[in-house]
Amino acid sequence: MLEIDGKTKIVGLFGYPVEHTFSPLMHNSAFEALGLNYRYLPFAVNPKDLSKGVAGIKALGLDGVNVTIPHKETVMEYLDEISPAAKLIGAVNTIVHREGNLIGYNTDGPGFIRSLEEEVETKVKDKSLLVIGAGGAARAVAIQAVLEGAKKITLVNRNPERSLDIADSIKESGRNCSVEIFALADEVWQKNLEQIDIIVDTSPVGMYPNTQVPPIISPELLTSNLLVCDLVYNPQDTVLLQAAKARGAKTWGGLGMLIHQGALAFELWTGQKAPVHIMKQAVQNYLQGR
Repeated sequence: MLEIDGKTKIVGLFGYPVEHTFSPLMHNSAFEALGLNYRYLPFAVNPKDLSKGVAGIKALGLDGVNVTIPHKETVMEYLDEISPAAKLIGAVNTIVHREGNLIGYNTDGPGFIRSLEEEVETKVKDKSLLVIGAGGAARAVAIQAVLEGAKKITLVNRNPERSLDIADSIKESGRNCSVEIFALADEVWQKNLEQIDIIVDTSPVGMYPNTQVPPIISPELLTSNLLVCDLVYNPQDTVLLQAAKARGAKTWGGLGMLIHQGALAFELWTGQKAPVHIMKQAVQNYLQGR
């Protein structure tokens, strides 16, 4: 194990709470594997103290931090620069401290895309995606898919009005991508599934410990031509993915996005290629040992 000394560089996580995070395990395993003199620490930053926390990145000389709930949107007002993609998404999950400037990025969307390409050899270019949910993960996935050349995004949520902001951001991107919004109970989107290539469920349905809750999409709607993605990573094989496999569909679980968004942050901080297999194995070992 690497020792901490006067040259150790510190990165970490700003969130509230942070007790549940896998990020220290994932990143510190990667730093140790590559022999990098970095350490990753979780910081429970109360929302009322966020501006002080961000100022502390500069004051303490941190190389950067990840940002999670509830700070991804509000942190943006305290940064010196924000990447174009993060502006469109409307959220920052990674901050890089570079020469006195704090630069905000969003690696969630790119992490989703990279994991699809590397783990299931699928590109979203010219594909039609159905995205369930309207939270931060849905925004990141939908907008990054548009930036990568998706031809159509269908947004489905219990309250379709919550999807309007995502649709507006897609239009602001200037890309040639059509967008539709439906209520979850609307039968129209269910009848049009033959026009969909990729389903992405960004909801927490099926997450541990409520692993037997029925999936949002009725299993009988799933077909073998679909790629079905569930951003839940605990358990890795959700009820939705089990149902999709039984119907002959290709599946992808959320652990890939978790790992690859972290790997992209790792690369922004260190300038080195992340050891993705090490990061993934560390999290899998932990999940299997629970």
